[in-house]
Parts: sequence; C-alpha cells; structure tokens
Amino acid sequence: MTSILTTHVGSLPRSKELSELLFAKDKGDEYSKEKFEEVLASNVDQIVKRQLEVGVDFISDGEMSKISYATYIKDRIEGFSGESERRAPADLDDFPEYKDKIAKSGGTPTYSRPCCTDELKIKDEISLLNDIANFNNALKKFNHTKAFMNAASPGVINVFMPNKFYNSDDEYLNKLSNIMATEYEMITDANIQVQLDCPDLALARHMNFKDLSEDEFLKRAEIQIECLNTALQNVDNEMTRMHICWGNYEGPHTHDIALEKILPIILKSKIKYFLIESSNPRHAHEWKVFEEIKLPKDKVLVPGVIDSTSNFVEHPEVVADRLIQFSTVIPKDQLMAGTDCGFSTFAGFGKIDENICYEKLHALVEGTKLASKVI
Repeated sequence: MTSILTTHVGSLPRSKELSELLFAKDKGDEYSKEKFEEVLASNVDQIVKRQLEVGVDFISDGEMSKISYATYIKDRIEGFSGESERRAPADLDDFPEYKDKIAKSGGTPTYSRPCCTDELKIKDEISLLNDIANFNNALKKFNHTKAFMNAASPGVINVFMPNKFYNSDDEYLNKLSNIMATEYEMITDANIQVQLDCPDLALARHMNFKDLSEDEFLKRAEIQIECLNTALQNVDNEMTRMHICWGNYEGPHTHDIALEKILPIILKSKIKYFLIESSNPRHAHEWKVFEEIKLPKDKVLVPGVIDSTSNFVEHPEVVADRLIQFSTVIPKDQLMAGTDCGFSTFAGFGKIDENICYEKLHALVEGTKLASKVI
C-alpha cells in the first residue's frame, strides 16, 4: 500500500526570544549578532525535531530567520528604503467595523516594508548560507532528507515592496527574477526543495490589484509566472514547490478570485508541487475545479487539509475525508497532504498557539494515514 506523504506550507511559531531578536534586527536596534546566531540555530534544531516527532514527511526550517516571508529580502538585496503604502484587502474595506476591530486588537504586525528606490544588487549571501547550514545540520542530526525551504517569488516582492525606481513594473520584475535566481539555485544545490511563496497570484487580486479588472489582473499574473519561470530556468523541476493562498487571515474573503480563473496560469509554471489553500470555508468547494482542469501528470497537488487561522484541531477523519474527496479528481500518486498556509506568517504574530500548531500537524499525519488506507 502506497502512503500519501505529508507536508505543510513552511512558517512555524518562533520562540519569544527569537522573535524579539528578529524585531530588533528589523528596526535597526542594537542586538547581539552572536546571540542571534546561537538562538537561531537552536530554534531550527527544535523545529526540525518537533516536525519529525509528529511524523511530517517533507519538513522546513520553519522560516526561523525571517521576520516575514517576503520582506526578509531587504536584508539580502541592496536597493530598498523608505516605507511602502499598506493596502487593506477589499473584503475588509466592505466591513469597516471589523477592519477597525482587527487594527485595534493588536493582531497586525508592525515591521519594515520598504520600496525599491535604487538599483537592485545582492548585498548578503551569508544569511542564506547560514540558513542552509543550520537546516542541513539539523537534518543530519535527526537523519532526515525530505526537506524544503521557503523563498519569496519575484511577484510577491513586487507586490509587498513596490517599484519606485525602475521605468516599469515589468522591468522591476525582470530584475527581481534575475537576482532571485541565485537564492533558488543555492537552496536546491544544497539538496533542499525550494518553495516559492506566491500570494501575488491570489491574495494580491483583492489587495494590491483590487482596482484592476479581472482580465487586467490575469494578464499581470501571466507576466509574474513568466518571470518566475525565468528565475527557475537552472533549477530541476523535481526540486520546486509553489504556495498559493488568498490571505492567511480570518475575514469574509468575499472578493477572492476563483481558483478556476488562476489555475490555468499557475499550471504554466516550472513547478512540481502546488500547495493550494483548500480547507477554509471560502475555498473548500474548489476541489471540483480539477474535474474540468486536469492536473498534468508530471505535477503534484498538495491541497490544504488543515486550516491555519483557527485553533480548532481538525479530527483526523475530517482530514481523511478531505483527501478522499480530492482523490476522486486527482490520482493518489499525484496527491500530497498539506496545510492552508503557514502557522506564523510574521514572527511573533499569528492566532495559532504554538503547541496547538503541532497538534494540528499531528492530526494532518493521522488523517493522511486513514486516507491512505482507503484511496
């Protein structure tokens, strides 16, 4: 009997000590670099151990070194400064009282999100090399090889750290594509799969691109995929993953673009594994899309079968039911079990309790075992 493998989107809760160091670093406050490196390596060790204890197959370093999945790039690439405009998602604009409640709750992280204001150049490869070394050291310590590391896509950098320097967004995207290729290749050269985080292909529709028509947005998505493929031209397809989500926040999500609209574009990417938000109430029905849009035989779907915005722990049978449902449209050998999004998108922030996070991952593993016996 072939078992369905398990994974998750990547980010996991950082310790309080590490989060404080990350925010000090982000704000330019004084901090001990030696202490930071020591705490970081220790956190990666602990994160790897905890994922393996609950039985996850493809694991990550939890994004321990990063304050967020996109803006960490400002510390590795020259050319960013100032602050970018924050734009609320369109669904929250429709419910201003709720948007105000979220803002007053302190649940919105405050971190530096600059713009591109000068020529982009790589300024720091050491941080990435340290991330790879910390992760590989932990993997060797626990004798595990199935691993991935998150990296920002050119499109998501364009969305969250917008262009104020290049003649056009297309020129900016092309520059990002060329410069980020180095990071993707360094990760995969270390025998770690690279996961491209691409909320620019879904979330950005109702946030940064909410003033565009649907056709205009889809044309932008085509360009973003072309730039991503250029960045991956020297990377083996087998080593690539992509995460698509509509925003890891509890909200109405009434402006989310339908999966059926963006899926044909997404499938043009040079990607093997597609992690797609699939269990939340706004997108749980979209498994049906694969009845009409067939997954190519050389690709693997990783539907989210665990929610990442609530502390409910899914029953393993619920997880199994979700996977069994997907198996009616996706062959078992092209199916893997995942989570909707990360559990700690920003360091020190997130609704999910640290210990409940691992209980949810345990439910993911147990539910996948049940499904594997049936499918």
